[in-house]
Amino acid sequence: MSGLELFAATLGVIAVWLTVKQNPWCWPIGLVMVLVYSWIFYEVKLYSDMLLQMVYAALQIYGWWQWTRAGNAGSGREVSRLQGQSVATGLAIGAIGSLLLGAAMTHWTDAAQPWLDAALTGFSLVAQLWMAQKRVQCWPLWIVLDCIFVGLFLYKGLYLTAALYGLFTLLAIQGWRTWRSDLVPAP
Repeated sequence: MSGLELFAATLGVIAVWLTVKQNPWCWPIGLVMVLVYSWIFYEVKLYSDMLLQMVYAALQIYGWWQWTRAGNAGSGREVSRLQGQSVATGLAIGAIGSLLLGAAMTHWTDAAQPWLDAALTGFSLVAQLWMAQKRVQCWPLWIVLDCIFVGLFLYKGLYLTAALYGLFTLLAIQGWRTWRSDLVPAP
């Protein structure tokens, strides 16, 4: 564990807690966190996770805009539910992205866990996009992904980050409960 990992983990807890509370400050705090984590993952050769953090940086900006400027009269999005076909499409895109990234990481890098890392990356992008759009389905997907991330980070010796993702799992459960109660009724 390094001071940098501790700093990133602290920012992560704050950002996810603010997300559960639907506070738009989760996005700029999350932006700093993902930039720090991109460096940490580079150092331990989790290249897909490093790339994921860079994409998260762009999604942090997108999420901040969605939560503060999109929606009715520019007041930001409200919590909503995706329809079944949209969920299936999102998960299919996550799977295809996972396979393509896993093949690339296996062929062109010395990545430590190319297939698992790529799968977590592909599906995390789907969950992050759904979160930026305030789709309630982001939370159950995050719960599954965070549990798997815990195992990966324990394997790589990133114990504080594993604990952070364990906490993320608990926060995702709370987020799922909170956001379900805030769902906007379907028209």
